[in-house]
Amino acid sequence: MVVQRMMLLAALGLCAAGAGAQERIAPPQATAAGLATGPLVIVPADGEVTHANDEATVAFAVEEQDKDRATATARVNQKMKQGTDIVRAQDPQAQLKTVGYYTYPVYPDVPENPPRPLANAAARRVPIGWRVGQSLQVTTKSLAALPKTVAAAQKVLNLNGIDYHLSPELARKLDDERIAATYRNLSERIGSIARAMGRSPGDAVIDTVDFEGSGRYGGEAAAAPRVAMMSEMRAKSADMPEPSFEPGETTLQMHAVGRIRFR
Repeated sequence: MVVQRMMLLAALGLCAAGAGAQERIAPPQATAAGLATGPLVIVPADGEVTHANDEATVAFAVEEQDKDRATATARVNQKMKQGTDIVRAQDPQAQLKTVGYYTYPVYPDVPENPPRPLANAAARRVPIGWRVGQSLQVTTKSLAALPKTVAAAQKVLNLNGIDYHLSPELARKLDDERIAATYRNLSERIGSIARAMGRSPGDAVIDTVDFEGSGRYGGEAAAAPRVAMMSEMRAKSADMPEPSFEPGETTLQMHAVGRIRFR
């Protein structure tokens, strides 16, 4: 009997200790909930930073057509080498990359309803020539010298397009400004919403901030626009005039969404 009483008292003591622990844990949870018991508000915000483009990607190409495939290929190889050497001489710091080489046959144009169907069908399967081409991609930060570089290269190569943009290094540096602008806009909107609700901005407690704007609280971030110019030219003169280029600027945008509770 004594042993049973001792076991019963021990069990009652453990229950009392557990209840005491629960009492000690409960107040902080109630206190945390009491800090922000007001309405939940979802606040979108946007930020952007604009900067002049500091890098350009230029697309050059050369294409030749001849009855003999080897002849067309030889001319393409020679012109691409000449054009590459010219670009490297004009802009030693530029990054060069060949992005395509193609060779395909050229077939004759045959009428839809020919008088001799069999003969014309056979003619369609016999190539009358070959078309060979290759492309060169040049990435450079020497924007002031770019017109001169392009004019020199156009004596041999065709200019297919120019894309002005921010270099990866500059884009990373501007990211701090973009984040700061977005958070500043979020703070301003929180203040405006608080005043519209008749509350003090100091009563707002930020629960969550989604800087990507891609979760369940917001849409996808807007893509940064790029300034691009497209043209096709073939050099026919030894004295090629320099083209006129305007690098323009790029605007980096960010979208954020905040979950706000009021005290």
